[in-house]
Amino acid sequence: MIRKILIALLIALVIIQFFHPAKNKHAVLPDHSIAALYPVPPAIKEILAVSCNDCHSNNTVYPWYSKLQPVDWWLNDHVKDGKSELNFDEFATYNLRRQYHKLEEVIDQVKKGEMPLNSYTWIHKDAILSAAQQQEITAWANGIRTSMEGKYPMDSLVRKKQAVAGR
Repeated sequence: MIRKILIALLIALVIIQFFHPAKNKHAVLPDHSIAALYPVPPAIKEILAVSCNDCHSNNTVYPWYSKLQPVDWWLNDHVKDGKSELNFDEFATYNLRRQYHKLEEVIDQVKKGEMPLNSYTWIHKDAILSAAQQQEITAWANGIRTSMEGKYPMDSLVRKKQAVAGR
C-alpha cells in the first residue's frame, strides 16, 4: 500500500514539472519607475537590486531551483504578493497618496527588519541589510517624503481622518 502511494506521489511530482506560471520578466517602462520621479543614488540602486527587486519590480532574477515544482509556484506567489504591495518599476503610476504611504511602509518595514523577508534571506544571504544599508534606505525614502511634503499640499498626500457618524 505504501509503495503504491509513493509511486503515485512520484508520478504526480513528475507531471507537475510540466506546468509553470509565467515568469516575472516584463519590459520596464522608464517613465513608470521610481527613478522617473525621484533621484535614486547608485548605492540605493544597488541595495534595491540585491535586496528588493526580485519581489518588488517587474524583473525577477530566478534561481536554478525555480525550475522545480512546486517551488516555482511558491516563488511566483511571493513575487505576485510583493508586486501587489510595492512595485518600484510601476511606482510613477501610483497616485501621490499611495506613493507617500508606500515610502512610509518602506521606512517602517526596513527599520523593523521585516524586509527583506526571512524566507528570502535564508537563501540570499547577500540581501540581508546591514545597519548602514537600513539607514541609507530609510534616509532616502524619508528624503523623498520630505520633498513631496514641500511640493504638494498635505491633503493630497494623506487622507484626512473622517469623523465616525454618531460620535
